[in-house]
Parts: sequence; structure tokens; C-alpha cells
Amino acid sequence: MGTSKRIKAGIVGGTGYTGVELLRLLAAHPHVELVAITSRSEAGTPVSAMFPNLRGHVDLIFQTPDDAGLDQCDVVFFATPHGVAMSQARELLDKGVRIIDLAADFRLKDTDAFAQWYKMPHSCPDILETAAYGIPELNRDAIAKAKVVGNPGCYPTTVLLGLAPLFAQGKPLVDGSRIIADCKSGVSGAGRTPAVATLFAEASDTLKAYGMPGHRHHPEITEHLSGLAGAPVDILFVPHLVPMVRGMFSTLYVRIHPDALSTDFQALFEQHYANEPFVDVMPAGAIPETRSVRGANTLRIAVHRPGNGDQLIVFVAQDNLVKGASGQAVQNMNLMFGFPETAGLSQIALLP
Repeated sequence: MGTSKRIKAGIVGGTGYTGVELLRLLAAHPHVELVAITSRSEAGTPVSAMFPNLRGHVDLIFQTPDDAGLDQCDVVFFATPHGVAMSQARELLDKGVRIIDLAADFRLKDTDAFAQWYKMPHSCPDILETAAYGIPELNRDAIAKAKVVGNPGCYPTTVLLGLAPLFAQGKPLVDGSRIIADCKSGVSGAGRTPAVATLFAEASDTLKAYGMPGHRHHPEITEHLSGLAGAPVDILFVPHLVPMVRGMFSTLYVRIHPDALSTDFQALFEQHYANEPFVDVMPAGAIPETRSVRGANTLRIAVHRPGNGDQLIVFVAQDNLVKGASGQAVQNMNLMFGFPETAGLSQIALLP
């Protein structure tokens, strides 16, 4: 497909944080025409009335799904609760529409695990079977050919990209049974629906772990990391809520195999991601900050080996709403339609 072509894009469920991020990114995309955005509760409301940052950039009005003409789109993004995309996928696919789901409907290949963690049966396992898992740095070829892409969770993006080089050498360089992921996210990761736990007075000036004894992203991390490793892995994953709007910081602890102690892990990571436009491996000794990726589709990684011993620590920072959600969805769309992978994603992070 020539890059001069413009495709028609629609968004289902555009009133949340991932929805407004999609609008922000797609409105400036050189190859996209935004034609529809749906919300049953806000039908008839101008998008710019809800999201004033889009005034002068997006002139759409929220419509009901029945009125939006989604079947006339080339691609539809689902920025909806879990279960919505799979309920509408077959009808759209029959019309030739490609689908990118930002919820969990097409992330897990194990339908029993999906039912266990999301409390609903999977309604289209045949479509799930052909869907691609949407981390381009790990699955680029499959995404480019896919009709349906399951955009990954924000935490899994940091954990999988933070650990991938360690399992890409034919044999694991670290002990897959002793991985710890200590992860922290800003409050926007909880979504826009009002809840007591995310009120300013509840979330500000405090730090807490959550999702214990289990978090929905754990089976996603385990399934895909085991695929990278070629064997089952055991990872202890603990998420935390920190009092900031955007940002995600994951600290990953792994034990180096005795026969891999001579490995130059800084060089390993630099070489693994040398040609990736959105993964920045920082210089030896550096540590990323969440503010360095705010608003950008960049994921920054730093590798540390205290005392040159057998413990490896990988730090990963991203904007949970961009590379952790909507930016990655646009990156996937670019691959699916043959556009340059960086199209519409050249934003530099905001400082201060």
C-alpha cells in the first residue's frame, strides 16, 4: 500500500484516556482520516467539548455505534471495557475492517485463562486464534499481516521489552524461575471512570501496592514471556500506584546463569534494540525517568549489574497512555497498512 493513501479510522468508546490519546495521535497522522467516534452516553456531544485540547483539531461528534458507520472504516480501534471488541469483531471483519483492541479480548491465547481473569467466556476463539499480539518489537511480521491485533497491557509492554534480549539468544541467559517485576504506574492507568481509590485526596501524597494476590496482567506476561523463553517462566509481579497522572516505571530483577556470567549485558541490549525507533537503551550507569517519556511513544531501558555479580537489574520507563496503550496501537496500525512505523509518532516528550 502506498504511503500517500489515507485510511479511514474509527474509535469505539472514545471518552476514556486511551480514547483521547488515540484522537490526539490520529488527528495529526499524515495517513489517517478520523471519521467516527462512538459513545452511547455522550452521543450528540462534540468531542472538543469533552476534550478541549482537541479544539481546532478534531471536529467529530460522538455517535452511537449504530449511527457511526464503523463498517465503512478501514480500521476500528476499540478503547472499551473488556468484552466489547469480541462482541463486534465478526461483523466488522466480514466488512473488511481491521481491528485493534486496546482491551484484553485478543491478548491471551489461552481462553480458559481469559475466562478466569476477566470473568467472561471468550465469544470468538476462532478470531482469537488468528489475532496478533501487538508489541511490534517482538511480533512485527505477524502484526503486519493481521486483521485483528490485541494491543498489549501497559505493564506487560515494559516487562516483556525489558526482558526480551535475555531470552533471544537461543538459550536463556538468566534463570526463568526467579524473575521479579516491581512495577509502578500513574493514576491514569486506572481509567477515567470515577472511583474512590483514584480521587485526588486518596491517590495523592501516598504510594501503595495493589492487585494482590493476582493482577490481570500477570497471565499475559507469563504467557508471552514463556513464548520468548521457549519454556515456562515464573515471575513475581507486583504493581504499585504512584501519585502522578502519566508514567510507568518497572524494575526487573533476574539472576544470571552461571555460564552467562561473562556476557556484556549493556552491549547485548544495545545491539538487540539498535534498529528500534521507539526503544532507547540508555548509556551504562544511567537510569531513565518517567518524565523523559511523557507524551512520547518512547520506551527507555537501562541495564545495571551491581558489583558485576550474578544479579541483573533492568529499569524500564514509558508513558502508560502512549507506548503503553494508544501510541503502540498507532504503531501497530502503521504496520498493518504498510505505513512507515514512525508515522504520526514523532512527538518529543514534554519537559518539565
